[in-house]
Amino acid sequence: MDMPKVDNKDRRIIAELIKDSRQTTSKLSKKLNIPITTVHNRIKKLIKMGVIINYTLNLDHNLLGRPIPAYIGITINYNIGNKKVSQVEIAKQIQMLDAVYETYIMTGGSDILVKVLAKDITELNTIVTDKLRNIEGIDKTQTSIILKEL
Repeated sequence: MDMPKVDNKDRRIIAELIKDSRQTTSKLSKKLNIPITTVHNRIKKLIKMGVIINYTLNLDHNLLGRPIPAYIGITINYNIGNKKVSQVEIAKQIQMLDAVYETYIMTGGSDILVKVLAKDITELNTIVTDKLRNIEGIDKTQTSIILKEL
């Protein structure tokens, strides 16, 4: 499949939408000094090409009662007894846990990386020690609490 053709105008529009996806085409047009119809048509083109998949939002997790963000690197033991363990299946189990916000299948030092948003340290401890470490195939976990997001 051919890569979509994205030029500098498209990249400028994308950069602004990343900052605030609720911006109107009129506001984008004024900010970027690009005609409003051009902005509108380019956004539609980027959606049709699959470059823009969806629009999302950023939340203040403190206000939602989940002020403790952490990344957890997970190492898998792929062979348990006579059974081969699936990285994807383990990731799907992890994704179903409360407080799990994002799950990534990785290469490198960890097989899976999980972002957790916990209510408090006690909940984070429960997620790691009682839930994650009891999923068949999980060998090791390494938790890093996020001090500040920029």
